[in-house]
Amino acid sequence: MDNPSEVLGSKGLIKKQEFVRIMLQCLYSLGYTKSASCLELESGVSYKSEEFQLLESHVLNGNWDECAGFLDSIRDMLGESVEPALFLVFRQCVMEYLKRGEDTLALDVLRKRVSGLRVDRCKIHGLANTVLSFNDTELGVVDDGDVGCDLRGRLLADLEKMLPPPVSIPGGRLEHLVETTVTAWVDSCLFHTSSSPVSLYEDHHCGREQFPTTTTQILTGHKNEVWFVQFSNNGDYLASSSNDCTAIIWKVQENGKLTLKHTLCGHLRAVSFVAWSPDDTKLLTCGNIEVLKLWDVETGTCKHTFGTDGFVVSSCAWFPNSMQFVCGSFDPEKGICMWDCDGNELRAWRGMRMPKVVDLTVTPDGEYLISIFLDKEIRILHLGTNAERVISEKHPITSISVSSDGKFFIVNLNSQEIHMWDVAGTWKKPMKYTGHKQCKYVIRSCFGGLNSTFIASGSENSEVYIWNTRNSKPIEVLSGHTLTVNCVSWNPKRPQMLASASDDHTIRIWGPSL
Repeated sequence: MDNPSEVLGSKGLIKKQEFVRIMLQCLYSLGYTKSASCLELESGVSYKSEEFQLLESHVLNGNWDECAGFLDSIRDMLGESVEPALFLVFRQCVMEYLKRGEDTLALDVLRKRVSGLRVDRCKIHGLANTVLSFNDTELGVVDDGDVGCDLRGRLLADLEKMLPPPVSIPGGRLEHLVETTVTAWVDSCLFHTSSSPVSLYEDHHCGREQFPTTTTQILTGHKNEVWFVQFSNNGDYLASSSNDCTAIIWKVQENGKLTLKHTLCGHLRAVSFVAWSPDDTKLLTCGNIEVLKLWDVETGTCKHTFGTDGFVVSSCAWFPNSMQFVCGSFDPEKGICMWDCDGNELRAWRGMRMPKVVDLTVTPDGEYLISIFLDKEIRILHLGTNAERVISEKHPITSISVSSDGKFFIVNLNSQEIHMWDVAGTWKKPMKYTGHKQCKYVIRSCFGGLNSTFIASGSENSEVYIWNTRNSKPIEVLSGHTLTVNCVSWNPKRPQMLASASDDHTIRIWGPSL
């Protein structure tokens, strides 16, 4: 047998015997039993420890007192698991006595061994009820003369999960070790954008050339400042809005190029905001201190105009069903209103205490409504319970954006910082990102990349800034626009595609330099 103290690796940190045992576990779990047996024979290392082999013998032979004695002997190692483990053993013992018609012995075990265990009383009561109303079907179908070998095997598997190392190895240990390494690679990769499985043949690293740092296309469909851009949820379209009083729907072609699909006309003032329905069949456009319009994406026709009764819309957000949405108003008397697509008011939050709404969003699961009030106040409302949490920032907030998984949101402050908060409210302080320029204009940022790993933002110095969420300083600064960049949007289905909208009347599409 190998020397237990032998080590592997250039740093001598890996115990050879443990390494081989883990390989054996993996081979057995993959069904390579012949290979595993050969490795055990050649290495002199057994997958099963001597202690586990002893327990296995006791379980498979139905030596329940010896099983209990073994578990008691390693009580310190098992800790809080010892009582649940003993319960499993005695339950099997009780069931087998019942199967053989030895009801008195089953009751005796129940009274003397089971009743005093510190486990969930419901489990003990359930076993007692089984004893009182026993039926052969409780044990399942077993062969004649069999006393529950299948169930003993299941019991052994359950006990194996409860036993600590080195008596037993946690399930899927090799996979866990490799996955932990791969996760560490990805977490330390500043430019990770690939959704493909990571190769194990070499240490992982994404190069900058795979990141959206190069202008691949300039869209010039607008005749004035472009204030807002947003990709559709399926990544097939981009919507933009402008000071020229129009919004445009662009189609993303298979080759990554964008073509104009519809120009949406009808607003009398600049269009400051757009919002895609979750199913991407509808688009909302907000006129600047004006009405809200609902458009059919396929035809480009206006289906409804909201706000004709004086509701001046500042921002809007859809609910997951694509049939309802909320709108916020700069007018305190209008507050926040929830509508359906036919213009029916479903719910409203308004009143004397309701301040003006700067921006709002709804988490993708529809559970939370997050609003920016009075420039500096963030209110997170749980729509199911009406529970509300308030975060007060020290500087005016101009915009808000939520991550794709709905767990985090970011706000742009005119103090030239972006703050990231968690929706659940466990953080006492936000993550902060700096480097861009923002003092007097509405600048919008967004999450993007694989699993919302990145944050991108516009800037008043005509550049686009990108951060990895783990770092407060930008990892990329993209140059190309000639005036303020008002808004950015990351394609949710193409992690290497980013769009930016600028006062220079253009939209830039950014992609890899490859």
